Amino acid sequence: MRTEIKPARPSRALLRQAVTEQIKAYIIDNRLKPGDPLPTEAELCEALNASRSSLREAIKTLAALDIVEVRHGSGTFVGRLSLSALVESLTFRGLLSPGDDFRILLDLIEVRQLFEQGMATRIIERLDDAQLSKLEDLVGELEQRSATGESFVETDHAFHHLLMQPLGNQLICQLTGAFWDVYAIVAPHLGMANREEEAETVAAHRAMVEAARSRDVEAFAAAVAAHYAPVRRRIAAATRAEE
Repeated sequence: MRTEIKPARPSRALLRQAVTEQIKAYIIDNRLKPGDPLPTEAELCEALNASRSSLREAIKTLAALDIVEVRHGSGTFVGRLSLSALVESLTFRGLLSPGDDFRILLDLIEVRQLFEQGMATRIIERLDDAQLSKLEDLVGELEQRSATGESFVETDHAFHHLLMQPLGNQLICQLTGAFWDVYAIVAPHLGMANREEEAETVAAHRAMVEAARSRDVEAFAAAVAAHYAPVRRRIAAATRAEE
């Protein structure tokens, strides 16, 4: 007697992955944008021929990646498509492997420096007088905080965020933000910056604004390199201490 071989049922993980891909395809095919609503759960189940449990698991996966956003009582919407998942991964990796956190931070520094130097011409062209004045105000705040011994990490963050805004490139702005999120985790392992390093950093910010005002691309690029030099030295020193 011949035994009939029944096809294997797809696993729960495979079903979730399939529905996840279907939802992503739905967003693309319908040209939905961040903030646009998705159909109701019942409508999606019918449109995708999916069970409620598979759909809900897929939605959880996509929400973790910021591809969709669940607003309780309002429904499900297309997410901001940010780099939050990348930031979480980088910071968690740094916490799990202390030897890796310096490498992660150095990689981010190199990416940021590449953006700021490589796009120096565009940055300088697009910064208007109001933005340049705001950057000068932030440099003044950096100088004041340095003089009183206060941390100026948040001010530094605000400076670079404003510097990149005129580009209108959300990916670059998100990567700039990612640097600060990772830096907050790694910084305690780097030791405190000394007064000389702080003065060097503040002077580099001042030079960046002056170069932008005078439309001097080469001077701007040199000031960017000077800005990252102190933290590069501290990473090198911390790495040697770990060896």
